Amino acid sequence: MRTIILLSISNIFMTIAWYGHLKYRNSPLWIVILVSWGIAFFEYCFQVPANRIGYGEFNAAQLKTIQEVITLVVFSAFSILYLNEKFRWNYAVGFGFIILAVFFIFKKW
Repeated sequence: MRTIILLSISNIFMTIAWYGHLKYRNSPLWIVILVSWGIAFFEYCFQVPANRIGYGEFNAAQLKTIQEVITLVVFSAFSILYLNEKFRWNYAVGFGFIILAVFFIFKKW
């Protein structure tokens, strides 16, 4: 559970670093890059411990899959709430396929 919490916090910082600047398109690119790097520092402060703690309970493929699912959830909320974008039906279908991938990765074969 700690791994998932840390990955969630990490993804919030990551999403802000990668996409938060889209509302500030008039800002100079070099400033956006420096600010994004500063925010990404905090992403790594949570991401690295999450993977360290989680590795062993999960294998690397499972950790990456967890991270990707969290990324989609965080990004979906961010794009709707912060960027005011619509969530479309085809996004839900695509995310459904990713959830199907989770099944295959976590299933004991």
